[in-house]
Amino acid sequence: MTFRTRIAVSAAAAVALTVVAASILLYVVAREQLLAPVDEALEARAAQISAQQLGILPGGPGGQSYLAVRPEFGDARGYVQLVRTDGSVLTPPRQDLRIPVDDEVLAVAGVPGTAAFWTDVTVDGTHLRVFTFAYGPNSAVQVARPLTEVDESLRRIGLVLLLIAAGCIVIAAGLGLVVARAALSPVRELTETVERVSETQDLSERIEVSGNDELSRLATSFNTMLGALEESTRAQRQLVADASHELRTPLTSVRTNIEVLAGDRLLPPEDRARLLSDVVEQLGEMTTLISELIELARAEQMTTEPEDVRLDLLVADAVERARRNRPEVVYNVELEPAVVQGVPATIERAVGNLLDNAAKWSPAGAEVEVAVRDGRLTVRDHGPGISDEDLPYVFDRFYRARAARGLPGSGLGLAIVRQVAESHGGDVVAEQAEGGGTRMVLTLGARRALATSS
Repeated sequence: MTFRTRIAVSAAAAVALTVVAASILLYVVAREQLLAPVDEALEARAAQISAQQLGILPGGPGGQSYLAVRPEFGDARGYVQLVRTDGSVLTPPRQDLRIPVDDEVLAVAGVPGTAAFWTDVTVDGTHLRVFTFAYGPNSAVQVARPLTEVDESLRRIGLVLLLIAAGCIVIAAGLGLVVARAALSPVRELTETVERVSETQDLSERIEVSGNDELSRLATSFNTMLGALEESTRAQRQLVADASHELRTPLTSVRTNIEVLAGDRLLPPEDRARLLSDVVEQLGEMTTLISELIELARAEQMTTEPEDVRLDLLVADAVERARRNRPEVVYNVELEPAVVQGVPATIERAVGNLLDNAAKWSPAGAEVEVAVRDGRLTVRDHGPGISDEDLPYVFDRFYRARAARGLPGSGLGLAIVRQVAESHGGDVVAEQAEGGGTRMVLTLGARRALATSS
């Protein structure tokens, strides 16, 4: 069963329950309204009988006594009978129908002051409305009227209500299908789009959105998801293409050098040593490139739960490592206590890349200024700085400024820094520093400064 059919069936079921409940209520109200005149007539007749003296005459049909009632109340207009405590019953002449007597009737006859009551009975196929009340000592009177007309009216009313209920249910089912079709149109379009995307692998597909209801928000979210997937796929393809391009040159060089070393001709020892050194250096570059590619992919999928990280302590440890690796550079450090929310390992990698980049552009004996203020990390070098044409692209993958193409590196270090910053809800900015050099500011999303003790 389709979702649209389930909605239509649910609507029809809801309408059916409502209509059935309303029909039952209307039927009960109609019955009460139809019975009211009958009950009033029976009560009036009971009042007349109570006000007069019933006559008990001998010598009726068959030599039995009979009940004299004035005015007559029998035949088509109704029936009356007197019941004694011993169970004997007296009826008017020509009344051959006898109303059933049970213990409740005998109780009214035998106990003065017992309340009168109503009953519905069927005698010889005739449906009767019976009113029983106490009459004199040790007697009760039952007056009754046929409910033939009432039953016929109720039958017609019931038939009409049944037809109305059936019609309402059919109409509700039809309208449910129409409404479900219209309401689920965005879902149908969403399904068709998903099927087209699955078949064509075209992530540029979008759903036209109108309105601001739940289905419209679902379509908007789906469009957003498609956009994110399209951007992710584009970035992956670009990463693969750039990695292939970057690896092609060192691989070609390594292959050429190995072919020369494996050749039959004899090489002078110094040339062989130089070629071997080139191979080792190029393999090292490829290892670094592959490691940074893996690091970049991990940064894109940060699955570790973030935690509180003391940024100032983490930067202090990174500076100590940088000092050991780059003893020719002077690090001037000013750190204020600060806590950030994030993954320590990835933040540490980003800080290390910023320090390595600053050291790479710093001449021997130059100073690199490192500061943590207001939860932000600032790294400033005193190198040649970044040109205006290169400044917008320094955080792009594999981008290397013209001046950096002769220096070691893969062009992924600063891209990793930006990826870490964005995955932590922050950003990183590169700018030309006053007096020369470059200043880079790393900001992470959730951060707070700690008050220092005096």
